[in-house]
Amino acid sequence: MYQTKREPISRPQRRQSRDQAAPPAAIRVADVSLDRTSRLVVVADRRIHLTPSEFDLLATLMEAPGRAFTRGELVAQLRGEAYDGDERTIDVHVRNLRAKIEANSRNPRYVETVYGIGYRFAPPQYL
Repeated sequence: MYQTKREPISRPQRRQSRDQAAPPAAIRVADVSLDRTSRLVVVADRRIHLTPSEFDLLATLMEAPGRAFTRGELVAQLRGEAYDGDERTIDVHVRNLRAKIEANSRNPRYVETVYGIGYRFAPPQYL
């Protein structure tokens, strides 16, 4: 039988990993519901079919309504820190997401552009 050597974990590392809560399985902001477990999105009682990238983008934005995310932050969430592509690909994902969830994608209600920064999910008090 072989024995493997285990690296000891320091107290600060254990505390940090314990303090990091898992993202909620279900998120609801106004009339938009997102369920991570079933990967289901419902907007105003309509089921919306999203690509994996669109779903992950919406989940990231909905976790912190009102918070402006830079394109770089969103790319890191979707593709990982090592992604070396163009940050403007996020613009295409946002455009496609808006076309699916917004009543009028030219005047978005949910996914807002924050000029000079990136994007945010509208704060609940404005919906």
